[in-house]
Amino acid sequence: MSNVDRRTILATGALALAGTAVQNGAADAQAGPKSIFPVGTTTIPIVGETDVFPVRRIYCIGRNYAAHAREMGSDPNREPPFFFQKPTDAIQNVAIGTVGDHPYPTLTKNYHYEVELVAALKSGGTSISPEQALDHVYGYALGLDMTRRDLQRAMGDEKKPWEIGKSFDRSAVLGPIHPAAKTGHFTKGAISLAVNGTVKQNSNLQNMIWSVAEQISKLSEAFELKAGDIIYSGTPENVGPVVKGDVILCKLEGLPDMSIRIT
Repeated sequence: MSNVDRRTILATGALALAGTAVQNGAADAQAGPKSIFPVGTTTIPIVGETDVFPVRRIYCIGRNYAAHAREMGSDPNREPPFFFQKPTDAIQNVAIGTVGDHPYPTLTKNYHYEVELVAALKSGGTSISPEQALDHVYGYALGLDMTRRDLQRAMGDEKKPWEIGKSFDRSAVLGPIHPAAKTGHFTKGAISLAVNGTVKQNSNLQNMIWSVAEQISKLSEAFELKAGDIIYSGTPENVGPVVKGDVILCKLEGLPDMSIRIT
């Protein structure tokens, strides 16, 4: 083989390698930066579906039943709605027909239950009117806003944020989501909670100060709501403590029961 032939082969090979490198570089550029480690997406099962509901944000409204507001030391006639958030990975899913094990958390000696209706959004926006708000609801679930009450009150007394009392691991207990297309919207219905067979909370969704539609509307004034947001809509009066071994049974008219055991 002549020197000319060798130079031709080497040059051709170099061009081919350069072309491959450019293609790979372009592919890497299109792919963009990669996460340095995987972070899972929090999801909620949907009744009757193999697909799941991905959670974007968890909003909770405080003191949304008049009697509960009074027992927490507030005047429901004067207080506008206020909201707080929990991290998405605070969710503990509980399957229908089971009693989920729920660990008693650290740092507290006064651990409280709060049964609530939860709304799950399929869409959102800003400045949503109450009349259009329920159009954004995908479905509903039965939930528990579990609370380290002593820590919440201590932070409140010191005028400090009380995430430590509300936003800890597994503090957002939740049954599966039921599509509103099948259940309709929950504007009324009995809601209750029992501990070891004794009813502790017993009210009706009609007793909410702010309806789910009004909550969505008010939230959308402060945040851009989006698909994947869920809203804990407030708890009735007679919240109270549980200890290890207690079994909590939650009921909401129109949905299956939800139950956990404190471990």
